[in-house]
Amino acid sequence: MLQSAPAAVPPSPLPAASPLVPAVVRALTLLDQLARQRQPMSMARLATELALPKSSVHGLCNTLLSFGYLRRQADGGLSIGPRVMSLAEAFVAGTDVVREFDALWSAAKAPDETVLLSVLDGDDVIYLSARNGTRPLGMAFTPGMRLPAHLAATGRAMLAFKPAAASPRPAAGAALTALTPRSLTEPAALATELAATRQRGYSVDDEGVRLGVYCMAAPVFDAGGRPVAGVGVCLNKATLTPVDLARQQQRVIDTARALSQRLGGDAPAAAPTSFNPARSA
Repeated sequence: MLQSAPAAVPPSPLPAASPLVPAVVRALTLLDQLARQRQPMSMARLATELALPKSSVHGLCNTLLSFGYLRRQADGGLSIGPRVMSLAEAFVAGTDVVREFDALWSAAKAPDETVLLSVLDGDDVIYLSARNGTRPLGMAFTPGMRLPAHLAATGRAMLAFKPAAASPRPAAGAALTALTPRSLTEPAALATELAATRQRGYSVDDEGVRLGVYCMAAPVFDAGGRPVAGVGVCLNKATLTPVDLARQQQRVIDTARALSQRLGGDAPAAAPTSFNPARSA
């Protein structure tokens, strides 16, 4: 006698999203707040801005301090600690664009100026890698370093080829972050600069991040035509000549194009520029 086949077992429902661990959420939110502020904050201020009990913030901070994710300043304020760099380095190691950027230089001699690679992260750029040059600039770039995207040349290079909604937008009546008296802080002026960047095919920062430093950058595109990174170079403006400018401009454009091709993308043609060391930004 034949046995009847077992009844079909209905598929199990998809598991619900795992609940978040409140203590971990609070710790990460606290770190994000410090990263956005870019300056030390007291526990009392953190508690106020995060709407958390002071006792909770005290416990979170002490734990993060003990693991090196926070550090205490001389005045008692708290800032991001050095242990965070290990997380940045782990992220960098797993990023394809970084591997391809580093591979570009595997058989090439060191450039005279340091060439930088960064990606967008919200309203900032994060520097992921650098090919150190033979001439020191006196401005250190390390993996994990952040700068406002609207000021950094690499940030402008990427923003120029993204939808307008991707550009930083301050609160009504407020200005964008400034790092020097020459920083571009008005959204309308930023829009004009991004339009010029699209036309040129590369971006320029004339002392907006640091006085005396002139930077250029070009966007890196993936196979879908999306700007996924920026390649830039920073130069000492006091010694910069038109010949130097043209050479470094071409290096940035060529590097961005080569990196785009390694990612399956292509870069737009770039128009030449002129430079007058006495010109104002």
